[in-house]
Amino acid sequence: MQKKENQEVENRPDNTAFTQQRLPAWQPILSAGIVIPLFVLVGLAFIGIGVALFVTSRNLQVLEMDYTGVEQTSPCFSCSDPITQKNCKCSLSFNLDKLFEGPVFFYYGLTNFFQNQRAYGVSKDDNQLSGDLAYFTTPDSTCEPYRYDSNEKPIVPCGSLANSMFNDTFKLYQILNGVKKPVPLDGKGIAWWTDYNIKYRNPSVKPLRNAFNETVKPLYWSKPAYELDPTDAANNGFINQDFLVWMRRSALPNFRKLYRRITEGDYTDGLPAGNYSLEISYNYPVMDFDGRKKVVFSNVSWMGGKNEFLGIAYLVIGSLCLVMSVVMLIIYAKFKFPEED
Repeated sequence: MQKKENQEVENRPDNTAFTQQRLPAWQPILSAGIVIPLFVLVGLAFIGIGVALFVTSRNLQVLEMDYTGVEQTSPCFSCSDPITQKNCKCSLSFNLDKLFEGPVFFYYGLTNFFQNQRAYGVSKDDNQLSGDLAYFTTPDSTCEPYRYDSNEKPIVPCGSLANSMFNDTFKLYQILNGVKKPVPLDGKGIAWWTDYNIKYRNPSVKPLRNAFNETVKPLYWSKPAYELDPTDAANNGFINQDFLVWMRRSALPNFRKLYRRITEGDYTDGLPAGNYSLEISYNYPVMDFDGRKKVVFSNVSWMGGKNEFLGIAYLVIGSLCLVMSVVMLIIYAKFKFPEED
């Protein structure tokens, strides 16, 4: 019995303010004199931020053009037919009546495409995409049904996500005196730095094409991964910028992804007023899932791209705070003193 009592004494925590929870504490008492001014300050701050965001967003320039080709009047109508769609080309003409201030960001957009669908999102092999050659010959089972081709050769990169990579290409020209002047499109650094330096890696085999021996390209790709960019050997394989942009899935079914930036040559300050032609190599099918395709030209500000919702949200929350402060003030003034008998 004595031994048991001694053991209990040894197991007791020290008799200090911290272990016995006797530390002094402070609990704020929210009075009307604190809450009402706080709501007013928060409301004014939110309204100020909301006005700044809304005005900035309204001043941004955005040019959006649909090129799905559903309408007969569309210049890409003939390309929307699956029979003639392969290697089809069309062009969109547009006019700018004033300078489209730079830097200009060029996006492609898709609608009704659910990249957030779970089975679609997990249909890839992360080990393969990190450059592990063991998974080149034996892709992970999550890549089904795009794991092996009909001849049982492994697909690299495997999976639905890579297989459905967007493959329309664009060339932009400015029309000067009836002559087409190419507008340089910069495709460097359009993906996240963490993607091409950490998340995705190419195998260390040199030349890169040797790592893909005994494998086949995804079924819907026109060229293998090591030839995605014939002009820049460093932009091939799993660190190709367009591939990385596509592999970062969108949360919503209607989305746009960065294709190029216009920041070089005579277009450093933006796109001058004038006539332009956008030549499109129409390859990506969207009619089967009732989708649409578009191109978007936009510039950005300190708050990012055009997004009026954010400014409106701040304005609404700020206004509600001011309204609530007035309501609380009225209630406080009315019930401040109890009625005397």
